[in-house]
Amino acid sequence: MLVLAIDTSTPAVTAGVVSLSAPSPNTESPNTESPDAVETLAVRVTVNPRAHAEVLTPHVLECLAEAGITPAELNAVVVGVGPGPYTGLRVGMATGAAFGDALGVPVYGVCSLDAIAAAVPTTQSLLVVTDARRREIYWARYDGGVRVEGPAVNSAGDVDPSPSTLIAGSASHVDFFDLPVDPAETPSPAGLVTVAAREILAGSAPAPLEPLYLRRPDAKTLAERGK
Repeated sequence: MLVLAIDTSTPAVTAGVVSLSAPSPNTESPNTESPDAVETLAVRVTVNPRAHAEVLTPHVLECLAEAGITPAELNAVVVGVGPGPYTGLRVGMATGAAFGDALGVPVYGVCSLDAIAAAVPTTQSLLVVTDARRREIYWARYDGGVRVEGPAVNSAGDVDPSPSTLIAGSASHVDFFDLPVDPAETPSPAGLVTVAAREILAGSAPAPLEPLYLRRPDAKTLAERGK
C-alpha cells in the first residue's frame, strides 16, 4: 500500500510517501508474524515554523514525483495531529484532509509524539519532548513502545524524568533532562505510518481528525478579548 504522510506539529514541515506491506508468516516461528514492512520512498523536510502553508503542498508533490507515482495511486493518508501549535496543525490537517477527500482515501490522524517514539528502536522507558513555546514542552512517556503517560504540556521543570532511561525529540529541549539522547527529533513519514499501520492494513474506518492543541490558541476573537 502507498501512503502519504504529513506532519506540521513542529517547526519541521514534513511530507513523505511510504510503502506499507502486510506482515508475512515468520518461517522460524510459525505461530508469529514478521513486523509490518514500512519503506520510505520519498521525504521532504523544511525546518521553518513560518513556512508550513508555503512549502507543504510543494513538498507533497515533490515526494509523489520522486516516488514515481500519481496521487491516484495512494491508498491512504496519515497526518500528525499534534500536540503542536494551532496554526501549524491546521495547515497539516487541512492539507491531509483535502488530499483524502479529493482522492477518496481514508485519512488517519496519529499523535505526533507517538510517531517520534515509533522511530526509536528501544524497549526502554522513553521520554519524548517537543517545543510548546512559552518555555514549555509537549511530552509523553513510553514503555516498550506503548504510550503510558501524556501527551501533556508543562514546563520542563515540572516533568519528572526519573521513570525514563532514554529521551528523544526537540534538540533544544532534550538537554533539559539528564538522560541519554536518541537522535529522533521530529515525526518522520515512516514513524507516522508505523503508528497507523494496523488500522491501514485492516481497512479500518479512521476516527475524525481531532487536533491535540492541549491549550487554547494565542489568537482570540473580538468577543473573547472583550470577556
